[in-house]
Amino acid sequence: MEFTPQKLNTFTFFKLPSVWWSGIRITKIDSSHAQARVKHRWINQNPFQSMFWAVQGMAAELTTGVLIMREIKQSGERISMLVAHNKASFTKKATGVITFTCTDGSKIADAITQAIETGEGQTFWMKSVGTDALGDMVSEFDFEWTIKLKRGKV
Repeated sequence: MEFTPQKLNTFTFFKLPSVWWSGIRITKIDSSHAQARVKHRWINQNPFQSMFWAVQGMAAELTTGVLIMREIKQSGERISMLVAHNKASFTKKATGVITFTCTDGSKIADAITQAIETGEGQTFWMKSVGTDALGDMVSEFDFEWTIKLKRGKV
């Protein structure tokens, strides 16, 4: 798969339908950062007229995960990935259009190289920050990702 916003958004429709139906869309991706947007709507709201925390979490995780998927694809190796831990903080009601940005893409290549060279699993933390249309932070998510080289036949 080519890692463009359009291809990734098509991927979410088929493989992550809750992301798609919640309105989360990847808007930018390159080697160092990824960005996703989601608009507060009826389908993704909580009882307090703001965006449900889990929708924010999906958007945040997606910005970190697509960077890892991109780097794994470029490595040419079979590598598994899994979130081991996460933590979040919420600083403002999420209403309107919220943009999640992860700029931790530089952390991935070294971890993949170590996993390939040692055959041992690697862990690393990545952050995604959600901001509203005014640029104010509404939430911040940290994900501890684990990656491991897969052994055996394809």
